[in-house]
Amino acid sequence: MAKREPKGGARKKAAGKKKSGGVPSREEILAFLADNPGKTSKREIGRAFGVKGDDRIPLKQLLKAMTEDGLIARDEAKNLRRTDELPPVTVVEITHTDTDGELIARPVSWPGEDPAPLIVIAPDTSRRKRDYDEPPAGVGDRVLARLEKVEDESEAYSYEARVIRRIGKGAERILGLYRKNEKGKGGRLVPVDKKARNEFEIAAEDVNDAEDGNLVLAETIPGKRYGLSRARIREVFGDSNDPRSISLIAIHTHGIPDAFPEDVLKEAEAAKHQGLKGRTDLRDIPLITIDPADARDHDDAVWAAPDDDPKNEGGVVAIVAIADVAAYVKPGSPMDREARKRGNSTYFPDRVVPMLPERISNDLCSLVEGEDRACFAVRMVFDRNGNKRSHEFIRGLMKSAASLSYKQVQQAIDGTPDDAAGPLLDPVLKPLWAAYKVITQARDARGPLDLDLPEYKIDIGKDGRIAGIRVGDKFESMKLIEEFMIQANVCAAETAETQQRKVIYRIHDAPSREKLVALAEFLATLNLSFTKGENIRPANFNRILKEVDGTEHDQIVSDVVLRSQAQAVYSPDNIGHFGLNLRRYAHFTSPIRRYADLTVHRALVAGLGFGKDGQTDDEISELAEIAEHISTTERRSMVAERDSKDRFIAAFLEARIGAEFTGRIAGVTRFGLFVKLDETGADGFIPISTLGGDYFHHDEIIHALIGERTRIAYRLGDLVRVRLEEAVPVTGGLRFELLEGGSEAPKGAGARSRAPGGRGGPKRGKYGGGRSGRGGPRKGAPKGPKRSSPR
Repeated sequence: MAKREPKGGARKKAAGKKKSGGVPSREEILAFLADNPGKTSKREIGRAFGVKGDDRIPLKQLLKAMTEDGLIARDEAKNLRRTDELPPVTVVEITHTDTDGELIARPVSWPGEDPAPLIVIAPDTSRRKRDYDEPPAGVGDRVLARLEKVEDESEAYSYEARVIRRIGKGAERILGLYRKNEKGKGGRLVPVDKKARNEFEIAAEDVNDAEDGNLVLAETIPGKRYGLSRARIREVFGDSNDPRSISLIAIHTHGIPDAFPEDVLKEAEAAKHQGLKGRTDLRDIPLITIDPADARDHDDAVWAAPDDDPKNEGGVVAIVAIADVAAYVKPGSPMDREARKRGNSTYFPDRVVPMLPERISNDLCSLVEGEDRACFAVRMVFDRNGNKRSHEFIRGLMKSAASLSYKQVQQAIDGTPDDAAGPLLDPVLKPLWAAYKVITQARDARGPLDLDLPEYKIDIGKDGRIAGIRVGDKFESMKLIEEFMIQANVCAAETAETQQRKVIYRIHDAPSREKLVALAEFLATLNLSFTKGENIRPANFNRILKEVDGTEHDQIVSDVVLRSQAQAVYSPDNIGHFGLNLRRYAHFTSPIRRYADLTVHRALVAGLGFGKDGQTDDEISELAEIAEHISTTERRSMVAERDSKDRFIAAFLEARIGAEFTGRIAGVTRFGLFVKLDETGADGFIPISTLGGDYFHHDEIIHALIGERTRIAYRLGDLVRVRLEEAVPVTGGLRFELLEGGSEAPKGAGARSRAPGGRGGPKRGKYGGGRSGRGGPRKGAPKGPKRSSPR
């Protein structure tokens, strides 16, 4: 076998022929170093150009002169390199992400006069094969990296780097509020993060035109050993009092991409409507969309009727039609890469950060009333007891007969239809409602987890400010759509399995043994028994929920049951869905806003032979990675949405400091109590230091703080009356003072063997309480208990 010539060998041969026995020119040396990066010494240069004898002295002098002129540099090992190029291994600082989500770095040391070259960080594929305690490198980190020059001049980056190891944290990016010094120049940065306990000093030269009260993005810089840390402002977002800044805080804090790259927008604008070719014509079927009144896009439509098959007396036929996003977003395209990076749309009270550009989500793939739209539909047949007998997928073209709201449909069914719903009542809505009632029989027999928790809606006025906060609407028409969507998702999972297509499932594991034990111990304090057997089912929880329904404990038991559940995630490995009590379940019905659904569409397209735009081999090989990524982006959006709501509510309540409210204790920690207000659903904190002149023990079993001397217990779910002491919109923090609440502790509760609590402040009022102590939401009050649907 012939030996492979080392990189630069051709150059060495050519140089040797051209200058054999003589001293090379400066240009030839620079060209040689460019083709031979790495360990290139004076001896190797002489050997490559055939420099011998007395010519070695002029070569040495030439290399010294080139070094003095800044054309080349010598490293610690006395190897030579061009100063306008980087060594193959060097330290770089990751400065930002580009529009494609790639990490971008610059060299820490750069001797050249021109701007330092940009370096793109290559993904570390080896991380999939083993566990790491250390998180991957990110913006602000300094890493030792192996560089490879990018030869393609069309690329924006000069080098590609592979991280060898992290060697330290670089500048930290901080989102915060700029406060100008009253005297002198410069100011301070107040971080928006609730956990941040320190402010930062901003020197006058680092203000970057920020004005007092502006929301800014800053980065830390080395500063004094004592006193405040220093930071410089990098970007100014505007007035922090502007309600539009509230969502912006969450977007930047959680790193949610909110601007589409130019190539993605161009691809979206170039897309054209799909016609009937290769599709089934469904335009004569009066499919309708049913959504919230303020919905901006409509990605699912429904229709149902009695089954005319004499062998299925009392049965029904239903069609769920979904926007055919796969027809417009091709695997590996710019739109696909961006959608995959985002993972899902993120919804804030005043805006949506969509997964796909509006040209796709609000136009081509929105099932607009009266307009032809490409769809991916499933026709399902159910028997009289609601059991599915068969289903069939269809790639079609539909025309929505109407776009109705949940309220319109509910009012029509209840006997007061408006002008839009009235003409559809008998031919469309009543058959749809009847079919829903049929399939709910099988749902009730299956027994999914039946949690019914209130959701609060923040209404935004035309001026962008909060118009009000209310408990969200609850219509049975919402359950109708939910049940049809669940059935369509089940069909998608079943067909993918039948077609032997690998797909991403929506999975939900059973609660852990530890959580079940904790739940049983808590329920026992309410004289409720709970089976902790091996064969746990949603019915076990539903029995408890039904038992407390309508009692003073219904809300708290619902909360504790929800907290006992595992988090639903995406995975190519199916373990079923515990909460829905289903063996197979895959998200199919919202490809406009969830990347998981788009991957399922593609799997079905490929499996059913519906076109060439289906699942690819590359996508199949990456399903595990995709599932993990979109599970992460989903959680990121949930946290961002929750943080944004907290900030909107704090801004709304800021004008009501000093007002009194009723609420319930929603969380108990050894630091204090979380309270959820009845009026707005706002979560606020009561520090333990303000609870009264007693020492409080944290009893984890009964979720309570218990006074050692007074035996007063503040338990999860207790009704309380509080006064709002502080509201900080920039962090979303609320601090309350307890005015009324608490009850006598159960016998034996609050023993010292349980988690310790802390000492309360001066006693005040019938049930304790006291004036506000130091510390509050600005000083890092812990967040309220997490709640999320397992679906």
